[in-house]
Amino acid sequence: MGFKKREDSMPPKRKSPEGKKEDSGIPCKRKAMLKTHNLECLRDIAMKLRIHSVKMCEASKSGHPTTCSSIAEIMAALFFDPMVGMKYDPLHPENIFNDRLVLSKGHAAPILYAAWAEAGLVKKEDLLNLRKITSDLEGHPTPRLPFVDVATGSLGQGLSAAAGMAYAAKYIEKNPARIFCICGDGEMSEGSCWEALLFAWKYELDNLVLIVDMNRLGQSQEAPHGHDTDLMLKKVQAFGATAYCVDGHDLSDVLYALEQSKKPSKKPTAIIAKTYKGKDFTSSIEDKLDYHGKALVGEEAKTVIEHLTKLIKKEDSKMEPEKPKELKPKPAAPVVKLTPLTYKKGEKIATRNAFGTALINIGKNCELVVAVDGDTKNSTMTLGFAKEFGPRFAECYIAEQNMIGIAVGMSARGFIPFASTFAAFHTRGFDFIRMAAISQSNLKIVGSHAGIHIGQDGPSQMALEDFAMMRSVAGSVCLYPSEAVSCEKAVELVANYKGITYIRTSRGATPVLYSNEEVFEIGKCKVHRKATGTPKVTVIGGGITLHEALKAQETVDITVVDLFSVKPVDEAGILACAKETGGKILTVEDHFREGGLYDAVCSALGKYKDLEIHSLAVVGVPRSGQPEELLEMFGISAKKIIEKVKEIAPQVTKASLLPLSLIHI
Repeated sequence: MGFKKREDSMPPKRKSPEGKKEDSGIPCKRKAMLKTHNLECLRDIAMKLRIHSVKMCEASKSGHPTTCSSIAEIMAALFFDPMVGMKYDPLHPENIFNDRLVLSKGHAAPILYAAWAEAGLVKKEDLLNLRKITSDLEGHPTPRLPFVDVATGSLGQGLSAAAGMAYAAKYIEKNPARIFCICGDGEMSEGSCWEALLFAWKYELDNLVLIVDMNRLGQSQEAPHGHDTDLMLKKVQAFGATAYCVDGHDLSDVLYALEQSKKPSKKPTAIIAKTYKGKDFTSSIEDKLDYHGKALVGEEAKTVIEHLTKLIKKEDSKMEPEKPKELKPKPAAPVVKLTPLTYKKGEKIATRNAFGTALINIGKNCELVVAVDGDTKNSTMTLGFAKEFGPRFAECYIAEQNMIGIAVGMSARGFIPFASTFAAFHTRGFDFIRMAAISQSNLKIVGSHAGIHIGQDGPSQMALEDFAMMRSVAGSVCLYPSEAVSCEKAVELVANYKGITYIRTSRGATPVLYSNEEVFEIGKCKVHRKATGTPKVTVIGGGITLHEALKAQETVDITVVDLFSVKPVDEAGILACAKETGGKILTVEDHFREGGLYDAVCSALGKYKDLEIHSLAVVGVPRSGQPEELLEMFGISAKKIIEKVKEIAPQVTKASLLPLSLIHI
């Protein structure tokens, strides 16, 4: 099948003297590929990649050999053509000047591993350990392998990460590296792919090349577009890409499209490749639906391997990629420091404002700090960072899942990305966050306008599930600053933590409680006790409910715990307080009970006997109203705390109105 591109950007078909098109259908410019590229050698490599894929899946008795086969020529061209393929050093995958490949269709992992084996980084004998618990050659790619930047396999995510990598390389690093991403046609049903493509168009990412493997078949039926490559081409063009349709098994087509993608265009490139699942696996398998996710074993595998082997012209065929001229690893993680704070106790400042101040603060001290936002920067307060640092801030617009993917891509380039929007809207990107953990991303998520205390905007804007979501993420840290000092210190802490973190900020202003020199730690709480009196209940709060608890403390004898660190919880600190209050604990949260402060405390202290852990939390769907009205209606106000404390400990006495003392645990 001949190469096609829309209208005037294609060279004309060359005709024979009789006025007929050449039988090959290849334009004259691409005919030159036969002379300037070793197509025979690349075809042989493609067959070797197919054979490796079949053998690997047979050894593991699982996998997707047919989906590997559909991109064999594409992989051979990308990895081994020295003129238009990727420029990379096979023995130094950590080199930041290498071109990168994100295999978004991660179930084709075997052919990725096979390509790196043919390139010399992976031992060929290790390929047969695919999917074994002792091997890092997992069923879908993860960064346990040095040549994998982001985990893929949850379809529709790779292009967002690739766009983030391309943005960072082009605008922040000023790096000539190009980023390639292979997506399956089925995953192009995911809206995130189109969000990423729109981002790439907006920021003129001509260093980004999307390759769509249109092999027609999904898992259970034909993909929506089938083999209608023209329709897919029109769609990617509508989203701003320079687009080409190719026969994905015709190397002259593939190489020509890759050559064109190298030309500066201020647009991303999309190569729409018509391919076949199980290509060259014999007619009984090629383009057949029932072979998705099916390893070939026994006689079936033997027959296919013998057939593929016969298609190889030279068994010793080998090509090497062009290497970058420079060799440099990703930057090492620095120690990020705040400059001295200048807050005054009692002044009212919203934690979202303190976050914005802290972000600028650490941005000045560390060039690796970057930020993305979802068109809420004048609410999350990343606007100041955007003005101060230009390209180190990327506006991702109202596309939260893509925003997380962009940040994951930036993290893969060695940056420290802060991704912020309303806390409620981060739920849209949860699968991206889940995959970011598998990607070992150094991702800093900030959610503002949390809880019912935002008031009049109503329940669609009120994050009441965010801690439940973020606490469930593998290896995550969740911090809940209640005032300005603790918020700035939280920003410093997460910037220095390697992994996924979450900071919950609030819309309303709250009084500063701590001195500018106060030390905060991940996994530690702060305890507020009365100078006199015998506390009867330990009341645990965060954000607005900490301040409500401190108001209640003026009336009843309680110990108030600021649960600054929601994950990990300060088990020892809370237990010490509980022992002083007869084992009676009350959590108060502007969050649903499920997954929030109550669950966090129960998870930490549930193994101890003789503890009574009670809860005040938002129950049911809230509504618009004044913040104070909502706190009262949903039972988390100071008044409701006092009532609950008296219910838990009927003997509680009126507290002395002496100044509070802050006890460090």
